[in-house]
Amino acid sequence: MKIRKKKLKAFIDESGSLIPIEFKDIDFEPKRLFYATNVPKNCRRGNHSHFKTRQLLICVRGSIGVVLTDKEYISDYVILSENEYVYVPNLIWDAQDFLTGNDVLLVLCSTNFDEKDYIYDKSVMYEK
Repeated sequence: MKIRKKKLKAFIDESGSLIPIEFKDIDFEPKRLFYATNVPKNCRRGNHSHFKTRQLLICVRGSIGVVLTDKEYISDYVILSENEYVYVPNLIWDAQDFLTGNDVLLVLCSTNFDEKDYIYDKSVMYEK
């Protein structure tokens, strides 16, 4: 598996930065978004998969390592810097390493929250 990180277009000048996200450029219609912040340095979050949900993981601040594992248990790891993102399809195990202690991860999701969509045990990841 090869993770393809991409960079968001940034408009930067003396008055600050503007980083737009055009929903038309996303492979799904976002239904939900959330962000993770105040995560201690070198802490790992995620460690799950989804039956249906697809996601964009966007590094807003800091440096975030992302590991994705496919159904053959082949993993790939990429480090996202600010304004970089990676697409996570459904049925892909993912985890994020918060590397600086000052990281912000923004996540856009293709579905609304549904606890039944979460897979926390890799051994049953592909049974449905």
